[in-house]
Formats: sequence, C-alpha cells, structure tokens
Amino acid sequence: MQEKLSLAEAFKEAAFQLPAHGKRNVQVLKEVFEQIEGHLDSDIYGTGKVIEDFQANMAEVLGKEAAVFFPSGTMAQQIALRLWCDRKGLNQVAYHPLCHLEIHEEDGLKQLHHIESVLLADKNRLITLEDVQGMPEEVACLLLELPQREIGGQLPEYSELEAISAYCREKGIYLHLDGARLFEVLPYYQKSAAEVCALFDSVYISVYKGIGGIAGAVLAGTADFTAESKVWKRRHGGDLISLYPYIIPADFYFKQRVHKMEKYYEEAKALAALYNQCHAVTTLPLEPVSNMFHVHVSLPKTVVEDVLIDLYQATGIGLTSYVREVDEFSSYYEVSIGDNYSGVPQDKLQSLFVRLNERLQQASS
Repeated sequence: MQEKLSLAEAFKEAAFQLPAHGKRNVQVLKEVFEQIEGHLDSDIYGTGKVIEDFQANMAEVLGKEAAVFFPSGTMAQQIALRLWCDRKGLNQVAYHPLCHLEIHEEDGLKQLHHIESVLLADKNRLITLEDVQGMPEEVACLLLELPQREIGGQLPEYSELEAISAYCREKGIYLHLDGARLFEVLPYYQKSAAEVCALFDSVYISVYKGIGGIAGAVLAGTADFTAESKVWKRRHGGDLISLYPYIIPADFYFKQRVHKMEKYYEEAKALAALYNQCHAVTTLPLEPVSNMFHVHVSLPKTVVEDVLIDLYQATGIGLTSYVREVDEFSSYYEVSIGDNYSGVPQDKLQSLFVRLNERLQQASS
C-alpha cells in the first residue's frame, strides 16, 4: 500500500502552488544570470560598481542618505540597534513581543551586544502611541515592524505611525523600521517608500521576501550611520569577499516586482474573501492590509492537514505547505501572495474553495 503523502509533499506535487513567486530552485538564479554579461566585475569587500550602484539606488528609493547591503536581516537589525544604543549610551530597546529579534534570533541581541529588550503591547495586538508613551523604562530605540507578521501582517493606521514618530523625536528616542515587507504595505498606505521611511531614523528591508531575491537585506539611514554599520558588518563577518550572487538577483527581482505590489494586495483581498466564505475559517486580518494574511481554522492541525492533502490531490492546487497548531481545537497558516496567484485558473480556484468548504463542514460534523 502506498504511504500517504505529508502536507509538504502533497503541496510540492501540486500542479499549481498558490502562494509566493514560485519554487526556490536554481532556475531563480538562471533567470537572472542568463541576462548578465560575463565580464561584469564582482564587488570586493563592499566596494565596486555592482554593490555601490545597488546601494545608491536603494538609498534613493528609501529616501535616505545612504544604504548598505547585508547578507542577512538578522545581522543588519542587530547592528542598527547596537549603533543607536551606543549613541545614547543606553543598552535598552523596545519592540513588540513577537518581534523577529525576540523570537527567532536565539537572543543574539542580548548575547552578542548585551542589549536588553522592553516588550510593548500584548502579543496579539499592535503597538500603539499609548504603549510608547507609557513605557516603564527609558530606551535608546523603538523598533516597529510593518507589517507585524506574526499577527497576520496587521498595520497601524498611518496617523498612528506619524504620532509615534513625532513622540519619539520629541523624546529623543531613535525609531527603527523593520521593513522586511515594506513595499508590500505601500498600496494600503498609499504612500511611497520614502514617505514612510521619513518617519524613521533607520530602516531595514529584505530583498528575498516579497521581492523574491536569493538572500540579503538593506540597511539605510544617514551617511554617518551607514558608515558605522559597515564597520560592524566587518566585525560580524558579513563583509564577504563578494556579495554579487545576492545583489544581482535582488536588483533584478526588485525592478521586476516592486510595481506589482498593488496587484498582489488586491489578489490577497480577493483570496481572503474566498477563505472567509468557508466553514470554520477566519482570516487575520479579516480584510488584508498587504499581500499577506493568516488563515485560522477552528479545527485541529491534523484534521486540517488531512483535508488539505485530499484537496491538493483532487484539484492540483496547493494552498500551503504547513499548518501550525494554536491549541488542540484550532490551527493556522500564513498566506503570502506573489507571482504564482495569477497563474492559477480562476474557475479551478473557485471550485477548490467550494470543495474546501464542503470538506471542512464534513470534518466538523
């Protein structure tokens, strides 16, 4: 008897995969480098046309004096917070309880830089101006993540963001933007990247999440701030002899996708509406504010996995490669819309959600 596929295996075998831009395989690189002249010189330890041009372009897009390419966002953000703490002479920063630095980096900020964190707001909601005004301790820097990924990609209203920025400047608190998905939130705010970044002293963006590059990040701010960040980049071992295998795809896919964020956003709203018509399903947010949202199902993880595996095999469309447990009665997964979505025939998609609703009703009975 054939062994039953796991959810990840069933997703991989599906003819259509709904989220993201496509498979992370060698073709992602080949598509880029087939169009690049072989005589293009590499960067060398952070210098050279290929890296300097990219950094200058990103600084202009983000409305900052300068920008630095880092091999990882983890490195870039720890360094940004270290620099602000050094300037204030205060080793304490504030951020959301589900901030990447708090839950995904093995206490790197604390262990490597001896910086302590003040956690603001309940983990299930956004940081507000009231939270910032009521901070129990003095901090050198406040980090805000736009969107707040771990709670479905929620966003504060722009007026709230402006008020927090103004308060931080009044009180001499540096404000740093975790903008890993910054470009994805611009359609909701109806602002340019530079307009949003003007509210912050420093900003980090990912070049592989919504943009779809291979790996890497950009840290932007004033010229003196970024110059200092390069020193720490060397200290962290991030000043590789050459970073062009990451920079060239980042530049290529940025130019290809940055103008599609409005399209991804509208598609995310359409997809969330389909989910919310299904039994036992609610999206968070109910209507997405970017190209991402969470799908919450009032059924156990194992039940949802079995439903999805059968659905993939019946329709050839994969919705997610994983499901996470909330508790013994409920589960969730994340959806992030990219190039893949428009490749799925709409009639097949509508049929899939009719089947999903039916299967969830059966599983609940």
